[in-house]
Amino acid sequence: MFTGIIEELGEVVSIEEIGDSSRIRLRGPVVCQGAHHGDSIAVNGVCLTVVDTPEQLATESGEFTADVMAETLHRSSLGVLRTGSPVNLERAMALGARLGGHLVQGHVDATGALLSREPGDLDADGTVRWEVLRFSLPQSISRYLVDKGSITVDGVSLTVVEAARDSFTVSLIPATLALTTLGAKKVGDPVNLEVDVLAKYVERLLDSRALPDTIGGEAS
Repeated sequence: MFTGIIEELGEVVSIEEIGDSSRIRLRGPVVCQGAHHGDSIAVNGVCLTVVDTPEQLATESGEFTADVMAETLHRSSLGVLRTGSPVNLERAMALGARLGGHLVQGHVDATGALLSREPGDLDADGTVRWEVLRFSLPQSISRYLVDKGSITVDGVSLTVVEAARDSFTVSLIPATLALTTLGAKKVGDPVNLEVDVLAKYVERLLDSRALPDTIGGEAS
């Protein structure tokens, strides 16, 4: 599990295509601290597994490697990454740590695209204090969004300002703009979306009475 609070703005070092899958090497000195083979690190909101051996991690300080299967490449925006691309990085949440964002699984539900970005108020020196970004919203997950609810965009835990049928808006403060990839996103750029898992559990519970009982043969 993750929190959606980005620890570091990392960078793609190299991408090696292996059949339908890819092996991606990333630079992230902060998230590499104490990293071990098999650890989970979220890359733009996608939970990936560190495949380096302890010796490799010790030798290549500040870098780690992860394998990305074809399914992940097709169902997320990781397929458009290139050498030098910036990425949002977060280590898996430690048990007992503060939950600064919301519960994030690192399992992408769908991809969207940046539709627009509008600057908000300005400081006295002309610096933008915040920006409103609108993203497209696939119909398959639109029912899970509500105004003031949570959503993960490229691994960043955000609060929904307005949830429309086919899009939603979020407001980004200067820290988020500066410390994540969202500050440099251009209109049309793809993003990974993960809805609040609690909404999906609630939906499942409400629908459970209509599910067939496969063990007994008939629904009770």
